[in-house]
Amino acid sequence: MTTRAGEWAITTTGGETVRAFLPAPLPPVPSIDFSGLQIRLEEATGALGRLDGVATVLPGTPLLLYMYVRKEALLSSQIEGTQSSLNDLLAHEDDDLPGVPIDDVTEVSNYVAAMEYGLKRLETLPLSLRLIREIHERLMSSGRGSLLEPGQFRTSQNWIGGTRPGNAAYVPPPPDKMTDALNDLELFLHERDSGLPLLVRAGIAHVQFESIHPFLDGNGRLGRLLITLLLCSEGALSQPLLYLSLFLKTHRARYYELLQLVRETGDWETWLDFFLTGVRDTSTQALGAAREILDLFDADRREIARLGRKAASALRVHELLQSRPSLSVGSAATALQLSEPTIRTALERLEQLDIVAESTGRRRGRRYVYRRYLDILARGTEPLPR
Repeated sequence: MTTRAGEWAITTTGGETVRAFLPAPLPPVPSIDFSGLQIRLEEATGALGRLDGVATVLPGTPLLLYMYVRKEALLSSQIEGTQSSLNDLLAHEDDDLPGVPIDDVTEVSNYVAAMEYGLKRLETLPLSLRLIREIHERLMSSGRGSLLEPGQFRTSQNWIGGTRPGNAAYVPPPPDKMTDALNDLELFLHERDSGLPLLVRAGIAHVQFESIHPFLDGNGRLGRLLITLLLCSEGALSQPLLYLSLFLKTHRARYYELLQLVRETGDWETWLDFFLTGVRDTSTQALGAAREILDLFDADRREIARLGRKAASALRVHELLQSRPSLSVGSAATALQLSEPTIRTALERLEQLDIVAESTGRRRGRRYVYRRYLDILARGTEPLPR
């Protein structure tokens, strides 16, 4: 069976006859019908532009960027089944891991490193198969999947769902058909002749990457990261402030359903309507959260300033909490080069002002959390039920 998106071919793997999908070259033919998409495209483009304006209009953007990258990493990893919370990740980065599943938090930490590496490499290397392999190597450098050929395109058949290709929900192209599909995807990432808007190209490229599934593990996370990299490389985002995985996690069943619908029927338009809605909604939410966070910082600074002469060290700890909203006395003392008694006193004052809360209930190894800040950041990041 052949659709706009590709064809289903009967192939043999592991002694079984299976139906594998062979993606068609891009852009789709017939071309995308924009009659029902134009309003959604305008809404998504406008919302993304307003979000990108945060980088130049609002103060504190590096702090927001630091946290938004971690939020996207957490959400994308949760779609794949990790159970870590934002607090777990921040504690891990603060070298004080309170008994969370180490593989889960390592996967999220690897995603952060992969995104940061990819964005840095884009300064000298175009978005390409080479860069995708390099990013994958960092994404899978440790934790689950680290033995499944990080940085190497697969040379064996993989599948999604089921216990083997014969009972799988989806079988990607066999390795001997995969190379042509990857080369075509690389060309599409840079093509201009079709006149397709960038957001539409990003949505199409994501589906194509997921359909090719070129690695033994990590395809979902890397496919979502590809969206961010493409938007940044083409200048639609000056910084990776979009955490689209919040929308994809919230609508996970529909997300997977529409990926398969494209393959089965060639219905790119329904997928693109969903994708553009996600860009619009997530951009709007991220912009609102940014303003809410900065208003919170400003209100709390004013409250601390009322301490008078006692405010100096508390203000320094408050500034540190903006980039590390979960910290211990020891880590704060090291970061600020202040004594632990000074830090402890400052944190107690912040606790009295209801700016931080102690989260462990212990007398030793206490950890303080900038709760209202973390609550804003953590919206939607609760682990999915197993």
